[in-house]
Amino acid sequence: MQEKQKIINIAVIAHVDAGKSTLVDAFLNQSGVFRANEEVADCVMDSDDIERERGITIYSKNCSVMHGDVKINIVDTPGHADFSSEVERIMKTVDTVILLVDSSEGPMPQTRFVLQKSLEQGLNPILLINKIDKRDARLKEVLDEVYELFMELNANDAQLDFPILYGIARQGIAVLDPSEAEGVQVASALGGKLARHTAGGQGGLDITPLFQIITEHCGTYPDRREEPLQFQVSTLGYDDYIGRLGIGRITRGVIRAGQAVSVCKPDGSVVRRKINQVFVYRGLKRTAVEEAECGDIVVVSGIPDISIGETICQEDVPEAMEAIHIEEPTLSMNFMVNKSPFAGKSGKYVTSRHIRERLEKELEVNVGLLVEPTESTDSFKVSGRGELHLSILIENMRREGYELAVSRPEVILRRDGQGRKLEPVEQVVVTVPEAYSGPVISALNLRKGVMTAMSGKEGYCRLEYLVPTRGLMGYRSEFINETRGEGIMVRRFACFEPYKGDIPQRSNGVAVAQEEGVATAYALFSISERVQLFIEPGTRVYEGMIIGMNSRNMDMVVNPCREKKVSNMRAAGSDEAIRLSPARTFTLEEALEFISDDELVEVVPDDIRLRKKQLKELERRRSGR
Repeated sequence: MQEKQKIINIAVIAHVDAGKSTLVDAFLNQSGVFRANEEVADCVMDSDDIERERGITIYSKNCSVMHGDVKINIVDTPGHADFSSEVERIMKTVDTVILLVDSSEGPMPQTRFVLQKSLEQGLNPILLINKIDKRDARLKEVLDEVYELFMELNANDAQLDFPILYGIARQGIAVLDPSEAEGVQVASALGGKLARHTAGGQGGLDITPLFQIITEHCGTYPDRREEPLQFQVSTLGYDDYIGRLGIGRITRGVIRAGQAVSVCKPDGSVVRRKINQVFVYRGLKRTAVEEAECGDIVVVSGIPDISIGETICQEDVPEAMEAIHIEEPTLSMNFMVNKSPFAGKSGKYVTSRHIRERLEKELEVNVGLLVEPTESTDSFKVSGRGELHLSILIENMRREGYELAVSRPEVILRRDGQGRKLEPVEQVVVTVPEAYSGPVISALNLRKGVMTAMSGKEGYCRLEYLVPTRGLMGYRSEFINETRGEGIMVRRFACFEPYKGDIPQRSNGVAVAQEEGVATAYALFSISERVQLFIEPGTRVYEGMIIGMNSRNMDMVVNPCREKKVSNMRAAGSDEAIRLSPARTFTLEEALEFISDDELVEVVPDDIRLRKKQLKELERRRSGR
């Protein structure tokens, strides 16, 4: 038998914006994956349109590089708490993790979560303190904070003895001693612009020390090719041509294209299936192979009902691996058929059948999602890990040509053994200028938050809170206004705690259009004295559509289509000189945060509109009674 290929699987984990995807760029660039003249985008692993626009990683992705004779499979993971189900699953497929920590921020809420998952799997992490070129870098304090975090998470002696590197991922630099990178001028002015970052290294420095640490710290996968096949699916994929794909690491044995296998289901049953094709990762590409060996991360096709956590085994030796536990959703909302007067004017898929089929397709790959039927055939209850998790799905549907209406997100409550009501609570870390800390503390206290820590440095105040998820709904836009855009708020699910009681919600009413038509500047000018407008002159509106936020705490019905009448005193066109304040526009997340229980967000390919559930004023009055 020929010598087994040397394989190491690693995952890059960190809080959002710590530089995970940028580090993967450096791995790919410095291992010769790209041609010398190839134009390569920054964060090349973030290939999805929404990932590129928002600058975040949403889906965990695989690639591989060669370092000498060792194949290193790399998994790039999301940093947002809403996509943490992506992180949970891949921990079983890797041999070690590279934990990135920002040299200024230190460990953040999501750092704790991803590190905890890796320690639970018995992995021995490698620490990389990134962005050491920052002016406010505090390397010693951050290292102490990381040690404290490891001890809080009950790391064993081997895990506490982690290798430490310092780096500037965007320049492709990793060093064992930060003094080695002191002379690197990353943000040097070139013709009035900052130096463009290059993942290929700078000043004679590159990520070779990191490659060496990986190969020394984590031995290559043992040769278990003679043992019976065992391969657990940790991620799902979908291909329009070959159908559902199972992705995971081969624990032992060899898997071959066309091989007959046994699939062990979570309920203990075993079914016979046949592998169609086997793919491995070479660079960024998925390459079809005849067979793959133990230790490698592979993609298999041909099993249409494969699911997360199922074990593919040798046909005559079905031996299931321990199930992968996925944390349950914490937030739900209703996806409904769009029934507004403008329904069907811009979307391609508008019926309940279209929405149901799209949600079923999403369930093929998105295991953190749960879809349940409701009493109405035109509505589906969709549950996920957070507002961002659900809004990404809605945004993808909108871009694909779907029309739908969605309700305000609601937290999912549980009951404990004594029958008490429990609700999700989130850990919130807020960094704000000291001048704005008072309003933030007051607002979080009103929302039933409990402060757990407070510290200050260089004019900034850092607050740590435990706040019910219900209390954080709709708070982000208020937080941005209170801190004049200078505050930073990060949050992650912490635990379930006893129900906290009533929490105050939006205190302002809305302005609701009285009739269908085109909004005029003349009408909006008189309305704007009492209302913050959401629409511009020339916008088509319908009865029941929300066009602004009232300055008082009650809803107000207005007519935005009223025109100035022609008379012998005034001309109808003399209102052209009217100047209105710019209308407030909503992103999808902001719209979902803003609406109340009796309102909906109407999502169509070319617009996002707010509306009342009951469009007619008379119907709203009756239901209000």
